[in-house]
Amino acid sequence: MGPGRLTAGLDQTRRLDLPAHRTLHGSPEPRELGELISQANEVDMRGRGGAAFPFPRKLRAVADAMGSGGESIVLVNGAEGEPASSKDAMLLTRNPHLVLDGAVLAAEALGAREVVVATAGGEVAEASVAAAVAERRAANVSGGAESRVPIRVVGIKERFISGEGGALVRAVNGEEGIPPGRKKRAAVSGVDGLPTLLSNTETYAQFALLAELGPEKYAEVGTSKEPGTILLTVSGGAANGAVIEAPTGTYLADVLALTEAEVGDGVLIGGYHGAWLSAEMAQSAVISREGMKQAGATLGAGIIVPLGESTCSLGEAARVASYLAAESAGQCGPCRLGLPDIARAMCALVEGTGSVDAVRRCVRGVERRGACFHPDGTAKFVLSALDAFESEIALHLEHGSCGRPVRGVLPMPEREADVEYRLEVDWSRCQGHGLCAHLLPEFVDLDDYGFPSFRNVPGWMAKEARRTVEMCPALALRLAQTTGDGPKPVGSPLRLVKDGVLKKAGAGAPRLTRVGAVPTPNAFGGTAG
Repeated sequence: MGPGRLTAGLDQTRRLDLPAHRTLHGSPEPRELGELISQANEVDMRGRGGAAFPFPRKLRAVADAMGSGGESIVLVNGAEGEPASSKDAMLLTRNPHLVLDGAVLAAEALGAREVVVATAGGEVAEASVAAAVAERRAANVSGGAESRVPIRVVGIKERFISGEGGALVRAVNGEEGIPPGRKKRAAVSGVDGLPTLLSNTETYAQFALLAELGPEKYAEVGTSKEPGTILLTVSGGAANGAVIEAPTGTYLADVLALTEAEVGDGVLIGGYHGAWLSAEMAQSAVISREGMKQAGATLGAGIIVPLGESTCSLGEAARVASYLAAESAGQCGPCRLGLPDIARAMCALVEGTGSVDAVRRCVRGVERRGACFHPDGTAKFVLSALDAFESEIALHLEHGSCGRPVRGVLPMPEREADVEYRLEVDWSRCQGHGLCAHLLPEFVDLDDYGFPSFRNVPGWMAKEARRTVEMCPALALRLAQTTGDGPKPVGSPLRLVKDGVLKKAGAGAPRLTRVGAVPTPNAFGGTAG
């Protein structure tokens, strides 16, 4: 919509290789840090990963932390763990050199040791960036100057929380990709403990465009306070879901019309840590940070998800709450215990047996208490849903249903969709301890003699179900994934210690199984090619 900048040339080719990119954008010359900071300040350039932090302040903070003669790293955050976003994967896949231009410009100005591009491992975007780095090396060998700063591509395990700054730095450093317990500023200590300029994929692409166009020309589109264009990912109830480049100041209604979207009960803005806009508010809302704030939402990473007419909005919200509970790092009480409580309360509301007050009590138990922003972001999403779907909630509480099914309209990784597990018991071992019912009361009932019966366990409760299996005193339980062909064991058998000897469960040993990790699909829902 409007002039193509980040997407220039993509109407002619699937991917811009280095020669095509240079034809469109030229070869950027190194700039002084002060000049780049001045230009970014002039257009109030903000990060495009969700927090909208001023980019020039990050540049200055890294420079200050380096001191005289110090080293630094430039880190590109391409870890798009948010299921409803595809814009960064699109850029890295189809226009990787624009992102690299911006990162290299910043690295040269800072005198950085290297550029690191972190993206979902094994996906199309990772292969595209690696190919772009190889193209630059080849051009350098043939007499060009495309590899002035070393560039390293790191594939990381993708989760919802993998794009959080601290989690990303830990993953690049070879640690588990979860947020650190204590907040650390990457600008002071990031990759390899060095001051690190950490920003989102689109931010670096915008930075390259600013250097190419200059502040005056860059600001010819968009609003006076927020010049330029922005990438939007539209999905859900949109007939033609797409990544769209639009000038700031565009009406949300025009974006929805372009994608032939059914709004239904509302539009989710900002992703699964975002907020819902009513159908009425969506008609007048403006695509900009200021416009979304006035509408009661935050633009975040440019995620727009209309619900559509034929799905149960409350059920969709509960489905996301369950997903977010499962995506917890599990390192603090509000996440490990509080988010499953919220998910259970939301599911009870869908079934007509819960209450809004119960959900709000659960939310209060996690707000402002987490080791990272994940509990607060989940709380924001849930509270917004309670306000937006008030009439829908009333129908569920009165009739047990609104009459519409949950169609799975909100994007979700394939590993989460409709996965259920079942606890199974070896009756020759079960002694009726009843511990399983204590640990998993929602899904285990005891008869008059203390022996259990089970209901299917949703995927977001798999951790708790596994814990129940592992703590059974009689080793009588196992966890199986239910499929259309019936239950099947999940993962590989646990190793057991018997008489001081470590042995694998098999013949003559109780069969216990682990719930294994499930691969993440790529951001486009398919595979390379």
